[in-house]
Amino acid sequence: MTTESQSLCTRSMQAPSSHHRRAWCPSFKLREVASMYCTMVAIFFIILVAALQGTAPSENHFPYKVPLDPEGILELSWNISYTEEVICFQLLIKELKYGVIFGMSDRGEFENADLVVLWSDGKNSYFGDAWTDAKGQIHLDSQQDYQLLKAQKTFGGLLLLFKRPISTHDPRDYLIEDDTVHLVYGFLDEPFPSLEAINTSAIQKGLQRVQLLKPNISKPTLPPDLENMEITAPNIIIPNQETTYWCYIKELPDHFSRHHIVMYEPIITKGNEALVHHMEVFQCAAEIEKVPHFNGTCDSKMKPEKLNHCRHVLAAWALGAKPFYYPEEAGLPFGGPGSSKFLRLEVHYHNPLELKGLHDSSGLRLHYTSTLRPFDAGIMELGLVYTPVMAIPPKETDFILTGYCTDKCTKLALPQSGIHIFASQLHTHLTGRKVITVLAREGRVTEIVNRDNHYSPHFQEIRKLKKIVTVLPGDVLITSCTYNTEDRKLATVGGFSITEEMCVNYIHYYPQTQLELCKSAVDLGYLQKYFRLINSFNNEDNGNYSNSSVKEQFASVSWNSFSRDVLKSLYDFAPISMHCNKSSAVRFPGEWERQPLPEIKVGLEEVTPQCQTTPGLSPASPALVNIDGKKG
Repeated sequence: MTTESQSLCTRSMQAPSSHHRRAWCPSFKLREVASMYCTMVAIFFIILVAALQGTAPSENHFPYKVPLDPEGILELSWNISYTEEVICFQLLIKELKYGVIFGMSDRGEFENADLVVLWSDGKNSYFGDAWTDAKGQIHLDSQQDYQLLKAQKTFGGLLLLFKRPISTHDPRDYLIEDDTVHLVYGFLDEPFPSLEAINTSAIQKGLQRVQLLKPNISKPTLPPDLENMEITAPNIIIPNQETTYWCYIKELPDHFSRHHIVMYEPIITKGNEALVHHMEVFQCAAEIEKVPHFNGTCDSKMKPEKLNHCRHVLAAWALGAKPFYYPEEAGLPFGGPGSSKFLRLEVHYHNPLELKGLHDSSGLRLHYTSTLRPFDAGIMELGLVYTPVMAIPPKETDFILTGYCTDKCTKLALPQSGIHIFASQLHTHLTGRKVITVLAREGRVTEIVNRDNHYSPHFQEIRKLKKIVTVLPGDVLITSCTYNTEDRKLATVGGFSITEEMCVNYIHYYPQTQLELCKSAVDLGYLQKYFRLINSFNNEDNGNYSNSSVKEQFASVSWNSFSRDVLKSLYDFAPISMHCNKSSAVRFPGEWERQPLPEIKVGLEEVTPQCQTTPGLSPASPALVNIDGKKG
């Protein structure tokens, strides 16, 4: 283990090094005075070190933290060394019985999972790197990549400190990337004679979603005249149901002038850390003069219709996210002329245990300045137009839809120096599984703007990019979403309903332009040709299709390999209707219907890591654990 990763993982488990330094003793002639002085200093340091032992590590050494289970019994903290390519985990177990399971899997399942297990046979405790097969059976990994560094009892519970490489080149291990990671956990309520004896189907278990690999970006300097505004739920009672979206309208003060938001951070009511899943603050449309005050569930029949016009994102936070900082040269404008004074807070509560009577005042704190920065930051929508012409057949495992921001639009709407994307928020509804946006220049895909191969619609946050992406006039931005509709009987069409679909990337950039929406959809005329062809092929051409809505026509399609393949081909080659829109929802001047798809000659070249099984390796032995100290 290198010096850096050793320091990264262990320094927070120790008293600060200054507490171990020898006290400096002045050389006085009066030896008695010097002796008393040195003795007092030594006693002080001994008391200080003793007081620090058994306490929780400093948050500075483990900057990221999430509760894993709804009751907060398991709390995970972590830190990353990109130079050493090591990630260090600290798992606080507040109530330990006979062990815990922690790990990662593709979608939060316990089959084909990469695990680390602490278990007891009733006499001794063991720690081991493990994996599960397609049936959920646990096996000890022959390559022990999770290394236990310390197991220590504290006043708050048992602390496990362990590490693993970000990439292990072990085919049994989960490849940690900078997208969403589905963490899994389980509680062992009884002793087991061996690791293989643990039945994962019979234990209490769950999942949590986080982004483990955060970009290594330094915090910018904040202005001295910083003010803040808290937008929080007004001491509501969290409904005793698994999923709740709560909406609350806040009005800005009268005569609130133009400001720049330069940072925002979460406010979580103490005790509700495991229930507040994600939060967003939206600004209402400027043309809506008055938005009724509302405080209730977002799907309530009492919700005023005007709240649907509050969709301009100002801030978004999800579990595990730290405060969000804007680049020093830009800020997000709000307030003043042309800006709505009404904001909508939306809080997603995840309460799978259906706990009752919990009060909550969580929300977001906006930090803003009246000293405007050189550039206004803007938010632009990329992807697909919200329209039923873009649809996913039922029973699909990985159906892809793609939206375009064409070179014609960027050439017309972007300044000559381009725009600079520094953050991104990906968005689909319930069937979305993957989202990616790439930048193409002169027919060649040059870089990825943002990608999430393990995307979940239940975990959406604004993510800072590892590096700023510059988009020049004439560039093309391509956003593709992959969907899974295995559990659906009818086609899933595009639209605003949660049971319909979206494919969106909200990019955060500067300087702000008039271009607010750059999206596409297949040409309606070509889609009607598709319906005529399919109906004719299936001998179902009754002549009434033109009187039906697109959604009704999709619902009447007989889905077979032919109708599916032809729809895929249609989306891959048919002309598009391009929406190159200003903030007023009016398109830029030009011809935007039946536009050809951008010509991409060279796609993105990526190297997939090849991990091969090493034959002949016998299973490793688990580590014997001394709960009261370091590993045995």
